[in-house]
Amino acid sequence: MASTPPGAQKMKIDYIIDRKTYDEFIKACSRKGFAPQVIVEKLMRKFVDTGQI
Repeated sequence: MASTPPGAQKMKIDYIIDRKTYDEFIKACSRKGFAPQVIVEKLMRKFVDTGQI
């Protein structure tokens, strides 16, 4: 019996972030039409690949 491949595993992360910085980030994401978690995932991937932000 064939099975479907498992979906991407998700991880919930908790960090202490300055409220003003967080609010500005969320506003910028909504203005651009991006989901915040997508931006964070891309930044994490870029940092792992290049070591730069």
